Amino acid sequence: MTKVAIVCIVSALVCGCTSTQQVSLPRWEAPLNRSHPLAGSVWNVAEGRSVSPVDLLQVLSQADYALLGEKHDNPDHHLLQAYVLRQLRERGALASVSFEMLDSSQQDSLASVTAAVLQSPDALKVHLQWDEAGWNWEYYGPMLYELLQKEVAVRIGNISSDEMMAIYGGEAREAIKDVLSQEQLQRLEQEIDESHCGMLPASQFASMLRVQQSRDAQMAASLESGAQTGAGVNVLVAGNFHARRDLGVPNYILGKSNLISLAFIELSEESNDPLEYVEALQPGSPYDYLWFTPAVEAQDYCADLRADAAA
Repeated sequence: MTKVAIVCIVSALVCGCTSTQQVSLPRWEAPLNRSHPLAGSVWNVAEGRSVSPVDLLQVLSQADYALLGEKHDNPDHHLLQAYVLRQLRERGALASVSFEMLDSSQQDSLASVTAAVLQSPDALKVHLQWDEAGWNWEYYGPMLYELLQKEVAVRIGNISSDEMMAIYGGEAREAIKDVLSQEQLQRLEQEIDESHCGMLPASQFASMLRVQQSRDAQMAASLESGAQTGAGVNVLVAGNFHARRDLGVPNYILGKSNLISLAFIELSEESNDPLEYVEALQPGSPYDYLWFTPAVEAQDYCADLRADAAA
């Protein structure tokens, strides 16, 4: 986790841009497509061009909110998130960080972190009653530990399992009422269906929509809570889907509107064109920036799910 390499992120030959700025970034850990010509490059979606990480950090440092998406099982996404957070903190621009991986059941534990708890990452893990089955501590522990040691405000970003079950059972939150249009709800339902490999009974769609919206609303409220405490950028660490402008957390933020959504995207051997990755995310242009990384081992989750259902 501490190894770094001097990596040339933007190349005029590969990216069609003029910057050849070099920065110190984490060494790749994901095994696939490390030598891909786009690996490490950052794409400005609106402007249709590559930018350097330094330029991106400048944009992020001036935002009210920054959403750092991720693919949960890709170690490089977490290394780059940690890099961004560290750079923002060292610039004096970081106000708070909310985590999807921390839920309301951990609020008291988070509020009672002491110097003794911060003697080691393991002590912090125990104190927070970390859900190792759901979230790999090796990915998130170093970020949390460093932030808390540096006295950065860390906030819970998610609802608890008990709250989730209540919402699934029919309890609706005022925070999600009339936020998404009918078209957005239909698209969100389609995404939920596809993420469950088409195996989710139609009778569960309404419940799953309520849960998804409630989680996004909680993450938005966490960001807004951070914004009320002072100047600086308030960051959310969450899955790429939550970071979507068209369907995710940004729809529930009512306050300051200077928001940047950044998604870390795994590269494919089939494409060297950034625009093809942008097109694959349509409709909606859900992110402001894409940061391309190597990929973890391909796994057919739907095949595994169908095999389990048939067993």
